[in-house]
Amino acid sequence: MNKPITPNTEQVSRIFIHRIIVFGILIFLGLGGLITRYGYLQVYAHDKYTTQADNNRIKLISSPPSRGYIYDRNGIILADNQPVFTAMISPDEVEDPERTLQLLAPIFDLTTKDITDILARLNKNKNDPVTIKIDVTDAQLAQFSERKPFFRGVSIQSKLTRDYPYGELFAHVIGYVGRINDKESKRIDKDRYAGTDLIGKIGIEDYYEDVLLGQPGYQSVETDALGNIIRQLDTKPPIAGNDITLSLDYGLQTVAQQQLDGRRGAIVAIDPKNGDVLAFVSNPSYDPNPFISGISFRDYGDLRDSPDQPLYNRALQGMYPPGSTIKPFEGLGGIHYGLRNWDSTIYDPGYFSLPGDSHRFRDWKRGGHGTVDLKKSIMQSVDTYYYKLAYEMGIQRFHDWMVRFGFGEQTGIDLPNEKTGIMPSPKWKKDTYDKNWLPGETIPVSIGQGYFLATPLQVANATAMTANKGYHITPHLLKNSNGEAKVDVITKPDGKIDYNGKSSDWLRMHDAMENTVKIGTARGIYTPRYRIAGKTGTAQVKSIAQGKRYDKSAIDKRHWDHAWFNGFAPVEDPQIALAVLVENGGGGSTVAAPIGRALFDYWVLQRKSNPILPPTTDELKVIKRQKAFEKAMSDALRDKEEATLKAQEEAVATSE
Repeated sequence: MNKPITPNTEQVSRIFIHRIIVFGILIFLGLGGLITRYGYLQVYAHDKYTTQADNNRIKLISSPPSRGYIYDRNGIILADNQPVFTAMISPDEVEDPERTLQLLAPIFDLTTKDITDILARLNKNKNDPVTIKIDVTDAQLAQFSERKPFFRGVSIQSKLTRDYPYGELFAHVIGYVGRINDKESKRIDKDRYAGTDLIGKIGIEDYYEDVLLGQPGYQSVETDALGNIIRQLDTKPPIAGNDITLSLDYGLQTVAQQQLDGRRGAIVAIDPKNGDVLAFVSNPSYDPNPFISGISFRDYGDLRDSPDQPLYNRALQGMYPPGSTIKPFEGLGGIHYGLRNWDSTIYDPGYFSLPGDSHRFRDWKRGGHGTVDLKKSIMQSVDTYYYKLAYEMGIQRFHDWMVRFGFGEQTGIDLPNEKTGIMPSPKWKKDTYDKNWLPGETIPVSIGQGYFLATPLQVANATAMTANKGYHITPHLLKNSNGEAKVDVITKPDGKIDYNGKSSDWLRMHDAMENTVKIGTARGIYTPRYRIAGKTGTAQVKSIAQGKRYDKSAIDKRHWDHAWFNGFAPVEDPQIALAVLVENGGGGSTVAAPIGRALFDYWVLQRKSNPILPPTTDELKVIKRQKAFEKAMSDALRDKEEATLKAQEEAVATSE
């Protein structure tokens, strides 16, 4: 039997003491490390971590300003701000933005492009919330509310957005706002646009963007760990953008659009005394409201591809042969250069030929007008008179005179993207075609054909300067501005056209244009109630062979002549000057002139006693609901037709 081992008590005690010492040292070192780290955090890194804690606890939220309102001259609101529900995403609260947006796509009808655009804005903006969807519908709001706990960092806010209550009526002049795109984000001042998603794209909204925008403010708020706002710490209120009043008149604009309804064309009306633009219409037009939140590809494609080009601003950018509308200005040029006076005459056999050339430039009247002086040349729109005058004047002097009326250059109107038209000259042809000017090319230019192109705005402005006896005006839409931003407003002419004739020549031209309405080519619009001065014009679109006559019935309608009318009223104290263009209208006397008369009637006779007023708020709601219903029905029918066509194509493919 083995004997039990007796433990060495001294050895056991020594091992125990060693272990106690080792553990004591480790505990001391650990405690020392904790004390050192605590001291580092509390003293050395105090400011750093206090800042980080505050950043987690305190957020700076941008407060976008209210965009300035836009009114017509009578105080009728043309561009309004309406509160709408807007879906927002906060980049600092979302772990996987792309996944979140994909989950939100069926709720807010987001396309792949929408998601890509939002992600791009999130990458550029790490602090402020980014808009997912403007104008969230009640159905979308209900769907999101049910799932909100699963979308941390996504919220629904009430924000102001633009609304254009009269849709198509002012689209080509007011323009519209839309989401800031990549190109715009690179050039804008990001501090000015903090919290703002929209920017003026075209029209007044674009031209006066800096004035309408305002200055952003901010809110400093304390949040909890989930990002919920606990309390507001500080605030700096935003400064609203300027409200601006335009010179446009709602009633006159309405008459102009109604007169062009169903026809392509443009109307511009101007106050000859100061250049106020009273009406500015391009037809057909479009509803700018869908562009605010983002128009669908299908709807934009319909506008873009329409043969009637509703997005095309004919009044500002349409360049057309001005036809005989230029004859009053050209006739005064003959006096200016000493080539004609009111008593000198020419004989019109119905054509004109250059010396030594058998080619005949024909007058519109077969057989001619016989003996013609300047007054008769205006009343009867005698082409031959101006063929001879322009030939004697020469293209360079013709050019130098007509640019004084604003042809061949921008008028300076407060709208972006104005076209200059073409006022040809030898230099222009050399620069454009690298060819010399030929004498025969002057002849069609003399009656507003050939290389000569002008916008309806230019024709209206030249007519206004003739009405005010040669004072130079800059057409403008801004009449007044109220707010922090300072804006210069035009209130009077800025000079006078350099003219070598007598001051009475302007009045004699007024008389000739008045007789055009009384007994001349525009006699169909004469009224004894007030005095109208006018000039008709018919601009050829399709050239006619030598010796042939214009036969409208044998030509495609889109090749018919353009119809023009320009004039002013009342003659003794001009209050309105205008230009009317009807594309492929066929004749200025029968098509364009009656439109001009309707505008004159409203401005002179009806405006003050019985003005046209806009629909009430309730009526506008009914109109909008009706349009929305009609569009929904149209889209449904189109979807059905496309589905049927696709099914037919698939059936054919299967059978093959």
